[in-house]
Amino acid sequence: MVQLSTVKSSNALIACSLPPKLVAVFVGATSGIGETSLKQFAKHACQPRIYFVGRSQQAGDRIAKECKSLNPEGEYIFVKADVSLLNNVDEVCEDLKKKESHINVVFQSQGTLDLTSETSENLNLLLALSYYSRMRFIINLLPLVRQASSLRRVVTVMAGSKEGPIDPNDVAGKKVGPLSARGHLCSMMTLCMETIAETVPEVSFIHDYPGAVDTPLWTMKGVLRVIVRGVLAALGPFIFVDIVETGERHVFLATSSKYPSKESEDTLNGVPLVDGIGTARGTDGQIGSGVYTVDSTGESGNRKVQKLLTGLREKGIKEKVWQHTQSEFKRITGK
Repeated sequence: MVQLSTVKSSNALIACSLPPKLVAVFVGATSGIGETSLKQFAKHACQPRIYFVGRSQQAGDRIAKECKSLNPEGEYIFVKADVSLLNNVDEVCEDLKKKESHINVVFQSQGTLDLTSETSENLNLLLALSYYSRMRFIINLLPLVRQASSLRRVVTVMAGSKEGPIDPNDVAGKKVGPLSARGHLCSMMTLCMETIAETVPEVSFIHDYPGAVDTPLWTMKGVLRVIVRGVLAALGPFIFVDIVETGERHVFLATSSKYPSKESEDTLNGVPLVDGIGTARGTDGQIGSGVYTVDSTGESGNRKVQKLLTGLREKGIKEKVWQHTQSEFKRITGK
């Protein structure tokens, strides 16, 4: 477990250990986990330029103002977009490419608990936000991340370290039951990032599980909302992670050299290790191998997770996930 005190000590070194004017992109950052992570990054970085993407202009204006009060020397640019649509994702990325020569951090936390709705691009809404749009952002923005002269990192927040089986005959997960859905989706995300990382060993990738955090994502409708809120009211004090702590931990993931890329100089891998913590073990079981699935305390997935991922690779699931993802991209965007 990476202690919170260690996280704070590392984050306190960001301004003096990393260069000024880091460029970051936060997607899904107008509430909850994305918002708190954005604010903590703004607080600790030196003269950052942060683009944050969401649907609410009102929330975007509010957050930009609050970030400016946390760190007046930074720039905070809100981008209004519905990123459940991959064509919108492409438009946002093209605009970023026109404005920036490099990006240091891509941080994504967009999601929903709506299990039934579909997008106009014929994707399940939950999967569109939690998986397809995230992979599309990563692939589109990688050329800019590779151009960064310091930190080069991608963080996606879902349920790292909670990977599960994938049926080779149902990679899309259309027949997966609700109890197996999270593990299936998490394995898709981790394996897809492994495939992407093979082409960019100078970039580090992190798939993390934030733990239970009380956010607007838990807002539901009808009777279900009453039941869920009642349960959370009773159990929340015992299970929820403080949302500010969540933000601090995500900044640590985005900046600490505990999670280095596979191939790059030490100066590109983030804030130097503090308090004797070691380099993380990658998804392939090797220390510092560039792709990490981590739990709510910042530690790598255990041996069981590594064994499961090894088994999926041996069955060719990694290639099938990539082929399926690319097929959906081409179906929807034509490229």
